Amino acid sequence: MNTDLVMYEDEFKKIDEELQRLNQQANAKITFLVDKNGQLIASAGDTHDLDTTALASLTAGNIAATGGIARLLGEKEFSILFHEGERDNIHISLIAQRVILVVIFDQRSSLGLVRLRVKKSSEVLTKIFEDMVAKAEAEKDAGLDDSPFAEISDEDIDNLFK
Repeated sequence: MNTDLVMYEDEFKKIDEELQRLNQQANAKITFLVDKNGQLIASAGDTHDLDTTALASLTAGNIAATGGIARLLGEKEFSILFHEGERDNIHISLIAQRVILVVIFDQRSSLGLVRLRVKKSSEVLTKIFEDMVAKAEAEKDAGLDDSPFAEISDEDIDNLFK
């Protein structure tokens, strides 16, 4: 599966709207979406006192480490992770094998409510990403994604730097 997708404004708006809805309906503090490389895609909630870049990167690392544990145990993956703290809890789930959905919540919410809302949002987000893949494939088939560098060979590059 190609992990390099182009996200257009329409898709970003849909993702942002769904994260806002999830954050509100789950009564969460913060909700965000990260790609598997640790890049923050979008967020909702009160993120001004949080290093979202570091949190996104660490979350992707957490998913990667847990994937290694799953393989050691003969599992394909663990698609949902939950960490409980004294004040805050974090619910992490893999969406469409492509992105990571993170919900940070406290005592104002419950794990049951978060899981219920995440399940519904996962379906919406999966559909958005499926549509993005279909759109990218359609553009590729139409030749709209041809790179201006496509005709440059490795030999051309080697000759340039000799």
